[in-house]
Amino acid sequence: MAENEKQFESNIEAFLISPDGGYEKATDAGYTASSDMALDIHTLVGFVKATQPIMWQRFEKQCNSDPYRKFYKCFEDAVQMDGLLSVMRHGFKHRGMDFKVCYFKPESTLNDVAVKRYEQNVCQCIRQWHYSQQNNNSVDMMLAINGIPVVAIELKNQLTGQTVDNAKLQWQYDRDQREPAFWLNHRILAYFAVDLYEAWMTTQLADGKTHFLPFNQGSSGAGVTGGAGNPQNPNGYATSYLWEEVLQRDSLLDLIHRFISFVKEKEEVVKNGVTKTVTKEKMIFPRYHQYDVVRKIMADVRQNGVGTNYLIQHSAGSGKSNSIAWIAYRLASVHDAENNGLFDSVIVVTNRVVLDSQLQDTINSFEHQVGLVEAIDDKKNSRSLAEAINDKKRIIICTIQKFLFAKKDMEKFRGRKFAIIIDEAHQGQNGESAKSLRRSLIDIGIAIKEYAEEAGVEEEEVDLTDEYINAVIGQGRHDNQSFFAFTATPKGQTLESFGTVVGTTSEGEPIKAPFHVYSMRQAIEEGYILDVLANYTTVKEAFRLIRVSEDNPELIEGAASRALFKYYKQHGYTIAQKTEMIMTNFLENCRYQIGGKGKAMVVADSRANAVRYYLAIKKYLADHAAECVGSDVMIAFSGEVTLDDYPSEKPFTEATMNLDENGKADRWKIENSWGDASGQKGYYIGSEKWFQANV
Repeated sequence: MAENEKQFESNIEAFLISPDGGYEKATDAGYTASSDMALDIHTLVGFVKATQPIMWQRFEKQCNSDPYRKFYKCFEDAVQMDGLLSVMRHGFKHRGMDFKVCYFKPESTLNDVAVKRYEQNVCQCIRQWHYSQQNNNSVDMMLAINGIPVVAIELKNQLTGQTVDNAKLQWQYDRDQREPAFWLNHRILAYFAVDLYEAWMTTQLADGKTHFLPFNQGSSGAGVTGGAGNPQNPNGYATSYLWEEVLQRDSLLDLIHRFISFVKEKEEVVKNGVTKTVTKEKMIFPRYHQYDVVRKIMADVRQNGVGTNYLIQHSAGSGKSNSIAWIAYRLASVHDAENNGLFDSVIVVTNRVVLDSQLQDTINSFEHQVGLVEAIDDKKNSRSLAEAINDKKRIIICTIQKFLFAKKDMEKFRGRKFAIIIDEAHQGQNGESAKSLRRSLIDIGIAIKEYAEEAGVEEEEVDLTDEYINAVIGQGRHDNQSFFAFTATPKGQTLESFGTVVGTTSEGEPIKAPFHVYSMRQAIEEGYILDVLANYTTVKEAFRLIRVSEDNPELIEGAASRALFKYYKQHGYTIAQKTEMIMTNFLENCRYQIGGKGKAMVVADSRANAVRYYLAIKKYLADHAAECVGSDVMIAFSGEVTLDDYPSEKPFTEATMNLDENGKADRWKIENSWGDASGQKGYYIGSEKWFQANV
């Protein structure tokens, strides 16, 4: 264990500049010499000369003087226009010349030139980086790619009386966000605060309002059930994974290439009692469990190929949409050891009747080629799904219900391989829709051969018009399909369908477990969701059942009792009373949780009661408009609901209820829905994050 802070830094540096770490040891002399540029222009130009000599010669000929300064100006103009992340990924153009400032690892090794250029990246590890012309402040450690600062780290050591909290305070109050090196999407892409036991990070400095996110593995280690923090490391520091895995040279370049994203999001804010929609820019850096699940899935896919199922048990608050998007893009381009593409199409399936707009927009917001993603939303029919699959679209997003109707338009696939990512795997994915999905995508040639061998008949004798034979062929696992199933609450059947075998029972039966876990306990302890059991109040179902007579005071039992109980729960008065309690608690307490952006989930025991509570809350919001500014309600359920107590209404559906003030589908509500993490039906209130209250 390190004796002091400098020794801690030295040990980290020693790994990073080793062959395993992949960095060169450097000083900040090049940065201080060109401090007005907030980069090392000589290292950047040296990289361009080495990898693009002809282009540099053309550029030099166009310059009357000081080509280094002029190249900086071209680079800086591109960064100001498109942002550093885009320039790092795509380079920039100047007077018909294309310049790359970074090369990324090719998916296959067939292109020798691409591999060589990747190896020519100049990756530097610098201690005590002086970043400012205004003062002599320095950051403990900085990692640069081709002279461009991209990661900054403040390191603290408990043995010197300081912790990660001191590092956070240093970023907040000793590092001025007005410094060019710290502008959003201008130089540094991620800021870390690290001590011996914990790591935290942010992508944007905002002085005292800077918000840090935990970047820890979890108390039991990465990908398993546990709480916040990190486990002890018998071979080093508890935070060693940060520089040994995440910030290692190849990993950091991969993060810049395929993970980090710059997005613009619309957000509703309330100011002086008026709700306005504002656009906010932010940089998204994966949380550790997201980075870990993508890395482990891709390693397993490369090793085992197609035909394996994966169950990802990630709690609400895990950032599931981003995780799905990252995995989808990786699967769309993954190659095996022989440089062969593994999947023809990646199909992202959601159980929502109205295609989950948050998931759709997240996937579409990531960097991709035009036409790579095809969303089969409510504006397209099942034939559009069949056409997308038949046309070998790389990433297809659709609802599982579409497969019930698309099968007749699909070709009989031979030699085609599919990756199927399932959102909310616990919601009916083992029923007829899921079976139809499996049958639709099987390699019919292999399936016929296997059935013929098992049935002891010739392949030509297999009658595919026979429903029984079709059902048998469609069952079970298929070598041309890999399933990646997400759920927060796996049921037994979900584990059986998608789980990984981790052992056997005494009877020899397989024991299955999730491939990767981000537990509810960890999400609660890290502050992404609230513990619904920490503070709760039960509504006592205490009412007196009618006596049969004064002489015979027996309680009503059996069917009559159940009918009376059902009447009590559905009666308008009790729903109104419960709604008032729910809304009072939400408005006074819950909406101020999680940074003032609390969201409440009300879980009902039936779709019909979910609709009743939605209508009651809608009425409450209208009756208390002044105190409910900024709050709204949406509902999530499948199918149609008809209520006897609303005989004049058409059947209620999710799509017709989630409407904006103009009577159109409310995009904001759909984008901010959390789905149904408990396996039951309910609806939601608020703007971001959530607080759960059971009815």
